[in-house]
Amino acid sequence: MADSKEVYDFKKQIAELEKYRGRGTELISVYVTPGYPISDIAGKLREEYGQASNIKSKSTQKNVQAAIEKILAFLKTVSKPPENGVAIFAGNVSEVEGRSDVRLLYIIPPSPLHVQFYRCESTFVTEPLKEMLEQTGSYGLVVMDGKESTIALLKGKDIKVLRKLTSTAHQKVHKGGQSAARYQRIHEEVVEVYYKRIGEAMDSFVDVKGFKGVIVGGPGPAKEDFLRLKPFNYQLQVLGTVDTGYTDEYGLRELLEKSGDLIAEQEVVREKKLLDRFMREVVKGGLAVYGLDDIRAAIAAKKVETLLVSEGLALREFRMKCHACGKTFTRIADKPPEEECSCGGKPVVESESDIAGEIVSAAEAQALPIEMVSQNTAEGSQFHATFKGLGAFLRYK
Repeated sequence: MADSKEVYDFKKQIAELEKYRGRGTELISVYVTPGYPISDIAGKLREEYGQASNIKSKSTQKNVQAAIEKILAFLKTVSKPPENGVAIFAGNVSEVEGRSDVRLLYIIPPSPLHVQFYRCESTFVTEPLKEMLEQTGSYGLVVMDGKESTIALLKGKDIKVLRKLTSTAHQKVHKGGQSAARYQRIHEEVVEVYYKRIGEAMDSFVDVKGFKGVIVGGPGPAKEDFLRLKPFNYQLQVLGTVDTGYTDEYGLRELLEKSGDLIAEQEVVREKKLLDRFMREVVKGGLAVYGLDDIRAAIAAKKVETLLVSEGLALREFRMKCHACGKTFTRIADKPPEEECSCGGKPVVESESDIAGEIVSAAEAQALPIEMVSQNTAEGSQFHATFKGLGAFLRYK
């Protein structure tokens, strides 16, 4: 999917934040929604700086005020929040008692923030960001009846209305001398035109990055009649229908609330099919590869069709050297390896690199589709354990 690198980086940033622990409540999290005046945020932070003088622990007081100063300095470089808002984190993250290491990190999320707050706790507050990961793809939403319809795009939990349409089929008309059959035929033609207009409005879904499918809702039978007619682009997959009481923005929210299981099931089924196909290709020695060297070689040779990466993959390549005998070697692991050299010496890490990030960036450079594989399903967990969370489909061998 086209936006997988963005999601991969976003998850990595969240994982980085969750590693830190404060000594007392001295880690600060500030969430700023799109469009909110930076001057107002800065004013509130200056108030918090003054309130921090009441903290009994002098070390905590010092660290909290130092963190606020870091955030205020950062805000001076920002004229307005980014399009999706920004989450700012600052605090003393030193693991050594009595030593100060006040750092500032910030995250611009892939979809708009809907919460705004200042928190000072023993950990950074990441829950609002993690909620955005529940739905990382984009979905088309259509709520309709015979009179009106609303077409929208869902990304994460953000709903953007694209079109609103009304039908003239139910307006009062004077039949005059027309027969009942002719009047019915005209009515059906008007309804069909209305359905085709909805289908044309749905064409905008085709070019959306990471698009997963369409969910149709509304009261009454109109949605079923519309789907029987299928007046929309053949590339669009309809995931299901949901009964809603409304066809406006409230109806979109109702549709979203009722389609959680539908979206979750669709994601799981799609992922299972993807990994089953990967396993079949691996077993028969077909168009699939795994293992770091083979994947690197396939990307370099431009043979890769799609890259598979486990979500939250923490895989690093460590370049080791034993200073006792001078031997150098590499190890791939999620943390620095502790091992003894054959000469009895203790090798040390000379350098390290983020393998997952390197592979994903190389795939992005070739505009290759990247599928992020969950570790929460049986198939996804097996993929991570067996193949170290990396695999690729090939265009040819």
